[in-house]
Amino acid sequence: MSRLDTRNAPQDHDLLLRLLEIGFLPGEPVKVIAKGFPSADPIAVRVGHTTFALRHHEAALVRVSATAPQAGGAA
Repeated sequence: MSRLDTRNAPQDHDLLLRLLEIGFLPGEPVKVIAKGFPSADPIAVRVGHTTFALRHHEAALVRVSATAPQAGGAA
């Protein structure tokens, strides 16, 4: 994860704090593992070893950057 989007911080302050508390921290890997049907809401994401369901509004606060998978054994 790159960062949390704080542009709407006044109305989302409590939500941003909750995301930080449950593990959405800068540098922590985030992986989308499932989407709801039929509207793709909520989204199931894995942070570390824990899976969370986020509504689109919550997920929109999480900013990620794509990284290539690391090859094993790199020195």
